[in-house]
Amino acid sequence: MSDYIETIGCFDIVLDPYNGITVEKNTMPNKSIEFEKNLLQLINYCLKKQRRLIWITIDITKSSFIPIAVKHGFEFHTCEHNYVFMVKQLVKNAIIPTAVNHTLGVGVVVINENEELLVIKEKISKIGYKLPGGHIDNGELISTAVARETYEETGIKVEFESIISLGHFYPHQFEQSNLYILCSAKALSYNININDTDEIEDAKWVNVYEYLCDENVFEYNKVIINAVLNKNGFISKNLESFKNIPKDYELFFPKK
Repeated sequence: MSDYIETIGCFDIVLDPYNGITVEKNTMPNKSIEFEKNLLQLINYCLKKQRRLIWITIDITKSSFIPIAVKHGFEFHTCEHNYVFMVKQLVKNAIIPTAVNHTLGVGVVVINENEELLVIKEKISKIGYKLPGGHIDNGELISTAVARETYEETGIKVEFESIISLGHFYPHQFEQSNLYILCSAKALSYNININDTDEIEDAKWVNVYEYLCDENVFEYNKVIINAVLNKNGFISKNLESFKNIPKDYELFFPKK
């Protein structure tokens, strides 16, 4: 939580708990010459106050500011499609939090009342039928991603039940780690209607025990499915002490 907001030149700045400051992005000037003038003023101020870091967000519409920031010692930290987040170290060995270094994905085990397992076949895949799933979008809860990915790939509506397993793979896309969260979900509908026809070739219900006996199915998937059949996993639970925090959250605990 930030301590206070102060104005230095044109910038509103926020002091963080680690004695670093963050520039409020809506106080960036419009012209490069103004940006450099105010940036130098800010750097001098922070040095006198013995601040440790300066964080600044540069919008893509003001990308001409980036080489100016680099000239004055700022380095790239993270970026999105429309901005870059940069940091300047003012004190030697000041701790800079690690940038995002992983992607998140979900896989979903859906077994209906007839002991049938929902599986999909991707157009680009050569491994046959697998569990539905995909990337978790920015700001998306795990349970929401489970329902969305399953519906996009199969047309089946589901309700999240539990987390079964967490896998960590490296290297993955963009030379980052990948955290793969395997979940179980309850089917709320049964008629298959693929929405993501660009990526999904086929989707179907198969007998879960025949699938487990198939020599072409990865052992990884078999272990996950058996865990679901044995009703293992972590379920979502709300806690009273978290109800008033101003953010979305999910908490998972072992089934009793």
